[in-house]
This record gives sequence, structure tokens and C-alpha cells, in this order.
Amino acid sequence: MTTSTSNASVAVSPQGHAATERDAPPPPDRRRAPLSVPTHTLWSRFIILVLCLALVLSTLAFGTVHTWSLAVFQLGAGIIVALWMVDAWRSRTLRLSRNPLQVPLVGLLLVGLLQLLPLAGAADLPPGATRAVSFDPYATRLVIIQLLSLLVYFAAALAFIDTPKRLRLVVRTLIIFGFLLALFALMQSFISPNSIYWIREPKQAQPFGPFINRHHFAAYMEMALALPLGLLFSGAVERDRMPLYGFAALLMAVALMMTNSRGGILSLVAEVLFLTTLALARKRGRNGGSERREAGAREDGGRESRARAALRSAMLGLAAVVVLFFSLLFFGGEESLSRLFGTVNAEDPTTGRAHFWAGTLDIIRDHPVLGTGLGAFAAVYTRYDTRGGQMRLEQAHNDYLQLLSDAGIVGGLLGLFFVFALFRMGLQRVASHDKFRRGVALGALTGCFAVLVHSFFDFTLHTIANALLFLVLAALATTGSNVEETPKRRRRRRAQRETAEPNGERETDTLQDGEAPHAEALSGDAASGAQGASATN
Repeated sequence: MTTSTSNASVAVSPQGHAATERDAPPPPDRRRAPLSVPTHTLWSRFIILVLCLALVLSTLAFGTVHTWSLAVFQLGAGIIVALWMVDAWRSRTLRLSRNPLQVPLVGLLLVGLLQLLPLAGAADLPPGATRAVSFDPYATRLVIIQLLSLLVYFAAALAFIDTPKRLRLVVRTLIIFGFLLALFALMQSFISPNSIYWIREPKQAQPFGPFINRHHFAAYMEMALALPLGLLFSGAVERDRMPLYGFAALLMAVALMMTNSRGGILSLVAEVLFLTTLALARKRGRNGGSERREAGAREDGGRESRARAALRSAMLGLAAVVVLFFSLLFFGGEESLSRLFGTVNAEDPTTGRAHFWAGTLDIIRDHPVLGTGLGAFAAVYTRYDTRGGQMRLEQAHNDYLQLLSDAGIVGGLLGLFFVFALFRMGLQRVASHDKFRRGVALGALTGCFAVLVHSFFDFTLHTIANALLFLVLAALATTGSNVEETPKRRRRRRAQRETAEPNGERETDTLQDGEAPHAEALSGDAASGAQGASATN
């Protein structure tokens, strides 16, 4: 399983012409021979397996909010680290990503560690005595461990999702699981709406699917359904498979709307608008570039074709909104819309959130720099609650305000950098020439946008399952060009589709790659893995 320079050069040099290898020009071989490219060891495949299992199991385990599920989640992170070290030992290369999105997470970890130091004074302490910056050091330690685990999964996704094949595997896993999860959640809501798995009935909560909080299920669906929508809007789905992807996205959207989460429904509408706007802007930009490159009739034909594609995207977005509205009426009846529109004119349209936010702003005002400690919001809020502690509040129901409350301005700047880098890099990936890569980037970025909108109204990213999916989508949206298919592999895939059986059976990507001629398989694998070496972008 070790990788040597000679293996790497053999992998990239033949270009599918093993019979005429001596006729190949030597300069390309000499340029590629010095590359020491780590091959995919068995251990790296196990890392992808653990990552996919974590995405599924963390969701099924009630969103991973209990102590036992958090322990299993952290154990999975430890297994990834162990497999990572074995992969580095076998391949003689430690794979790391230079993606800047990792920096804010590391910075937040350092803030949490700093909050554990005895740097703060208090009026109830003797003169000269100090205490930790965090008002709840135990909760801060737990959050640090959770952040470290999430960082491990995120870094592994950036480093090991480094080929088109692995990108397709992870994306299809998320789409299929999202579809099955939506199907299960709808069945459960019709049969036993107040229980989870038909056996557990949470107290003081309204569950949906495997989540104890229906708003968190809505946030999960926002992110999951964005992937098939992105592939459809980018034209990456074959015509005969479009109904499958469309039905999967529709079912997930219906499940989201059946939660009656106002924040989820508003985020869904914002998601569709964002996706449509981004798709239209991309097509308009490509149209402008083509006008400068093409001439005559070819240019006119290209403009007309792209204009039709832009119109198709706009109509698809409008149709999505209309279909979702009538699907909600069909499955949920008039009661499904009563909560969305019926409380707008109520005395408190925010259902208590305005009061929570006012108290959180007071906390931020009194602790502006480093905040009150990661995870310490529940311990601090009681001192600022003007209602005498009538309700026990563990979250601020606004991820942005709680970030400022827990980590101060420093944490806010780290979060702002993450969002800025995410959209800056994601928009660059949306311009990819590989349709599937472009569709994945479009869908993943849209899913991140939707949950960021929802975070204004709820604490969706404080659930481990949602946070993990959000980080994986961020990795899919910003990973480098090494996951793009080369023109040669694209032509080979197209040729295999054209020569498929008359009955319409087509090989999957895995079989296509595995049954390719040996020289071509080696060249394709190394060409896609050459850019996923020790430091991927």
C-alpha cells in the first residue's frame, strides 16, 4: 500500500495508450515523474466510510444531543485520527488541507481554552482573587471537546474527499439518506406525531423524525434537499434521472414544511430564491464570456441556448415554490399554514424570542471581548432574565447572538471570517466547467445559506448532526479542483453511455472506473489524486 515516485509516474504517464507507450512524447512524463502522489490506501477508504457513517448515525441518534451519543460521536473522531495516522505511515505522506475555513474553528478552540484561564475578577471574590473567564468551565470544556471532534471530521472531509469518485459517493449518500429520512419522518408524523421511533415521547418538546426539536429537523432538510436541487439547476443530472432527483427534493421539502417551523419555511423560500438567483447569474456570466469568444452563427446559437437555460432555471425556481405551496396544503391542510400566517399579528410574533434576544444583548454589552464562555449561556442568562426565571433557557434562539455572548467580539470576527471565506470560495467553485462539480458546489453553498438564514431564529447549529452536515457541505462547496473530472474521463463516460445496452442499463461510476482498461484506470486515478496530495486546497 506504500506509494513511491515510480508508482506515481506509472500511474499518470500512459494516458490510456499502453500499446504505443514508446511513441509518447517524453516531456510530459518527465514533468509528472517527480510528483510523489499518495495513493488511496485502505485506511483512507475507512476514513470515508467512518465519515459517511457519522453523517447517518449522528442524525438517527436523536441528532446527537445526549451524553451517550456524544461519546460515540467523539469516539468516531478518535477512530478517524487513528486511521489518518496509519494512512500517513503507509503512504509516507500526511494529508492535510490548506482550506482557510479550518482557521476559524481552530481560533474558536483557542478562545475556549483561554476562557478556562483564571483571568477574570468578580465582586463576590476576595481582593486580588480571580476566576475563569467562563461562567461555566465544565460546559466550556464539553464544548471544546465537541468542537475538536467536529474539526476532525471537517479536516478529514477536506483532505480525503479528493477525487470525483469520492465526491459522488458522499453526495449520493447524503441525497439517498435525506430522501429516506424524509420518508420516515412523514410516516411517523402521520402515525404517531408525538413520538420518536414510535416508542419515545419527549416532554416539553415537539419532535419530528429522529429529532427532539422539529426546528432542527427542518434545518437538516434545508441542507439535504439543496444537493439534488443544485444538481438539477446546474444541468448535471441526466434527463432520465431528473424525476428521481426532483422527487427526492420534493419529498424532503414537504417533510420540512410539515414541521410547521416558520424559520424553516422562510429559510426554504430564501433557499430557492438564492439558488435561482445564483444559477441565473452564473448563466448570464457564462453567456457574456461566450459572446467575446464565439463569433457569427455559433455565437448566436450559444446565446439562444444559454438564454433558454436561464429561462428554464427561472421557471424551475418558480415551479418549485408553487409545488411546495400546494404540497403543503395537500398534506397538512389549512392548519399547516395557520402557524405561519396566523401569529403574524399576535402580541408577540417571535413567540418569546424577542425577550430572549434582549437579555442576550445585555450579556454581550457587559462581556464584549471574550464573552461569558462557550456553552455557558444557560448559567449566565438567569442573571439577566427580567421575568424572574420563569423559563429555563439554554440557548438564545439566535446562533449569531449566542456566538457573541459566548465568545465575544473575537468569536464574532471568527464567525464572520468563516462565512466570508465560505461564500468567496464557494462562488469560485460554482464557476467550474465540470457540471457535477458545479452542481455540488451550487447545492452545498445553497444549503449552507439556508441554515445560516434559519440561524437567525433558532439554534440549529448547536445540534451536532446539523453542525456536522453543515461543515461537510462547506467542505463540498469549497474543496479544490482535484474533485473535478478531467475531459478525458468525461469523454470516456459519455462514450460508455452511448454504447450502453439497448435496454437502458448503465453502469454506475464505480463500475465504470473499475472496468476501465488498466492503463486508463491508473492514469485516471492518479490524475485525480495528483492534486489531493499532502496539502489539498
